[in-house]
Amino acid sequence: MIFKNIALQLPRILLPKAGTDLAKWAVIACDQYTSEPEYWNKAAAIVGDEPSTLNIIFPEVYLEDEDSEQRITAINRAMQNYLDEGILEDQGEGFILVDRKTSEVESRKGLMVALDLDQYDYNEGATTLIRATEGTIVDRLPPRIRVRQNAPIELPHIMVLIDDPKKTVIEPLFEKELDTAYDITLMLNGGHVKGWRVNDAETVKQVTDALAALADPEAFADRYDVSDKPVVLYAMGDGNHSFATAKAIWEELKQNAVDKEAIMNHPARFALVELVNVHDPGLEFEPIHRVLFDVDAEALLAGLGEFCAAKDATVTLHRCADRVELAARQATETGDNKHLIPFVDATGCGLLVVENPAFHLTVATLQSYLDVYLEKNVKARIDYIHGDEPVTRLGSQPGNIGFYLPAISKHDLFKTIILDGALPRKTFSMGEADEKRFYLECRKIIE
Repeated sequence: MIFKNIALQLPRILLPKAGTDLAKWAVIACDQYTSEPEYWNKAAAIVGDEPSTLNIIFPEVYLEDEDSEQRITAINRAMQNYLDEGILEDQGEGFILVDRKTSEVESRKGLMVALDLDQYDYNEGATTLIRATEGTIVDRLPPRIRVRQNAPIELPHIMVLIDDPKKTVIEPLFEKELDTAYDITLMLNGGHVKGWRVNDAETVKQVTDALAALADPEAFADRYDVSDKPVVLYAMGDGNHSFATAKAIWEELKQNAVDKEAIMNHPARFALVELVNVHDPGLEFEPIHRVLFDVDAEALLAGLGEFCAAKDATVTLHRCADRVELAARQATETGDNKHLIPFVDATGCGLLVVENPAFHLTVATLQSYLDVYLEKNVKARIDYIHGDEPVTRLGSQPGNIGFYLPAISKHDLFKTIILDGALPRKTFSMGEADEKRFYLECRKIIE
């Protein structure tokens, strides 16, 4: 069943048959622990020879290994075996309601749905119902495309956000009596997850009607105080490049199809995702800071002033003796329409005050300049850092500079996408590594 007005399909989800050890089946998103092969070695030891999503994903820690093509072939073979041997069972049409407990939060609620890739565009200036939240790096797609293009099934770590302040879509489902689909303690500090089937016509209609109300153009315009802006119903949270990969494969299928009408019913037109309300108390946005290496810090700071001036913004630099003075200086900078960017370099620390900025977010002001700077200064490099301490330690070394960025308010995310388009890459992180989505549900993407 397809609901074109809200870019949604009622999916046919596959889950492991009764008797499968789901604690071994469920494995964390493949783009986590990319510098820690020991994590994946521990996961392999836990799984052993049991059926597991570990056998049908490509952990990105291994992407650069020489055996990548053999690994992809083995993944596709394992997927087909799980189908042929009846390990994966069709649950019929329906959503899955999800409640996840992590090491950080007691509850984060979600709903498994399939979204229409025909109503998604990650390019600048997109006007589709589904939007990217960060710039999509096209060069990152080819290895992901190789994994998915011959796969008979998909299993997502993608999390897509909806802006539902009145909690009309997901939260009311927890008041209903639903059949339990799974109840699992997750491996390696992953917490706990429970899922329920949402498949009766009345409840499905309740969900789709609530999403349609969010997508109503007049309600959308009132909610964000905008006019003549195309509706954004869904914004990518985690898995932006995985969703873009599914889109690339779908576009190729459409282009090569002989029967242009029949192809529109192909299962690869849709991608399985977990919807999460951005207002869920269990969803936290963490800041991602910047450190630049092999730079002339003074010249870099001066260049930022010139870059902003060209966009009718002004930059004032205040040098501070230490972090205490820096914090005090920040506290004095009140008023609207300004961005505060604290920094540290080999000479100490300071604060950049950008007035009348051209961008809605502080990170956009900084990153738009850094992108230009790095293109012109090929010896310089950048790293994206979690936590203040490593920024201070690395940024204060000779030839380096560190910038501390504020956490983006999750409540501002949708309005920012509407006004500014996709955010700079590495703008925010949805929780810590072990809070990322575990693979569980699957769906056929072949006919």
